[in-house]
Amino acid sequence: MNTTLLHEHEELLAAAQDVRSRAYAPYSNIAVGAALDTGDGHVFLGCNVENASYGLTICAERSAVFAAIAGAHLDFVAIAIAGPSGMLTSPCGACRQVLAEFNPEMTVIYTTPDGPVSTTLAELLPHSFGPLV
Repeated sequence: MNTTLLHEHEELLAAAQDVRSRAYAPYSNIAVGAALDTGDGHVFLGCNVENASYGLTICAERSAVFAAIAGAHLDFVAIAIAGPSGMLTSPCGACRQVLAEFNPEMTVIYTTPDGPVSTTLAELLPHSFGPLV
């Protein structure tokens, strides 16, 4: 865990924790929030939105990425993910792959039962599938 990096991203984590209150999670009752930093002063927020047809559910991380793209931003430097106290909220595999499309080296901060941790996306998803460009 890199505590210096966590200190630098306290505001990003606070934004992720705040947006959790807007999550729509009537099936799992697990609200998750994400805050995505574009590195140019913009932060895009996302929360999980569940659906009775579970496959249509969207995670907080992808919600934030899609909001950033809709806002004409494609460069991401960090994402913070916050869930309920005492729960591990590292990104799921689908979210890891979506994030890797844009920056495999981005910083990922997420909450755990022992407090927030910081890592890189490349550490969470080694050998990710790359963009077809």
